[in-house]
Amino acid sequence: MLEFEWPWLLLLLVAPFLIKPRNATISEPSKALRIPFFNQLEAAGLTSEGSGSQSKSKLLQALKIIAWVSLVVAVSRPQYVGELIEVPLSGRDLMLAVDISPSMKEEDMILNGYQVTRLETVKSVVSDFVEQRKGDRVGLILFGSQPYIQSPLSFDTVTVNTLLQEAFLGMAGRATAIGDAITLAVKRLRERPQNSRVLILLTDGANTAGEIQPEKAAQLAAKENIKIYTIGIGAEQMVKRGFLGSRTVNPSRDLDEGALQEIANTTGGQFFRARNTGELELIYEGINRLEPIEQEVRSYRPTRSYFHWPLALSFCTLLAIILTRLIAPKLQTLTRKLEG
Repeated sequence: MLEFEWPWLLLLLVAPFLIKPRNATISEPSKALRIPFFNQLEAAGLTSEGSGSQSKSKLLQALKIIAWVSLVVAVSRPQYVGELIEVPLSGRDLMLAVDISPSMKEEDMILNGYQVTRLETVKSVVSDFVEQRKGDRVGLILFGSQPYIQSPLSFDTVTVNTLLQEAFLGMAGRATAIGDAITLAVKRLRERPQNSRVLILLTDGANTAGEIQPEKAAQLAAKENIKIYTIGIGAEQMVKRGFLGSRTVNPSRDLDEGALQEIANTTGGQFFRARNTGELELIYEGINRLEPIEQEVRSYRPTRSYFHWPLALSFCTLLAIILTRLIAPKLQTLTRKLEG
């Protein structure tokens, strides 16, 4: 639908017809109607005065009208207004903190029938989770020896997913700074409105680095009304084959379940244990139910401005008028010489 942002300016279209011409004197030839748009042309000596019958030509008058109408239409700001679009809104600011320390390379997970690393499983499951959070602000923290923001809070879940897929083991160091990761999330979430601030922290180990202990960080999160869901990932039994035969080991012996449970309890969240891919999927489905996406929507209509087209037409028409006034006398002179 074509609309005008300032439609009242279209009243200027009749302005030239409301301006009375100057009174003609006996000694002066009659003057044509002056259009305000061409005052500057008068100063340049390009008005109808002294230019003979050419200035009164229908072509020149038509060009003047086109230039004036185009200019008025341009300043009225014509624009195309599209169909109504609804954008879901959510009060939730959801930060994901994912452990990418070297221990996440343990191949104790099965995904699509293949044995894969913990990080590969996390990428697959969390990717599906992020896609479902349309309307939420989602951010991503990757942590090892140090945490850092891989993606700030944003409605752009596609970019968050892309940055998650680009993460690789050891890029943040070889240790695990759980407390520092929580503290960084608190710094980012505390700037958001206090509707629903949520942190989902996933790790396969214990806090072995950083300046702040997880318990202290959890207290800071609780003070800022930030709920933390903690996930401990890793199988409890795994068969390893060696030269002396097979043996059963616990690949999650370093996981500090007690600390993760305490973090969740302190902030009003929950602790989950993911021993395989299926359990991890169920955990994120459970979090989806615990933190449902809001149904409130905001509506808007996309607009596209087209004022530059009539403005360009007005400019080109004005240029044509000027060229006509400059070239026409020379053509007349040339024609007379040829006829003579």
